[in-house]
Amino acid sequence: MTLPAESPRPAAMGGRSVIAQDVRIKGDLGSDGIVEVMGEIEGKITARTLVIGAEGYVKGAVMAETVDVRGRMDGRISCVTLTLRAAAQVKADSSYSTLSIESGATVDGRFSKSKA
Repeated sequence: MTLPAESPRPAAMGGRSVIAQDVRIKGDLGSDGIVEVMGEIEGKITARTLVIGAEGYVKGAVMAETVDVRGRMDGRISCVTLTLRAAAQVKADSSYSTLSIESGATVDGRFSKSKA
């Protein structure tokens, strides 16, 4: 039996890292790809794309190209594109170029459009 060849993945694309619902991390996290948080992280997150799932919770500073919040976020957000979904609960000072807030999202904090 032959196994299928692994598809090459360009280094610039990065991978996808999923922090499961039962995982709690205290510390900093960095990725060149996508980070999906279903559990809890307390610390600084740097990634190309950050998705905070419906059950996810992040407390700290976030820097990413794209941030998509479906769960809870407390701290600071710095990104190009920020999307707050209907179930999002955000207490953060946010800096962004593009912002989308769905009806039902709970937000508290300062929002400022990046000057670029």
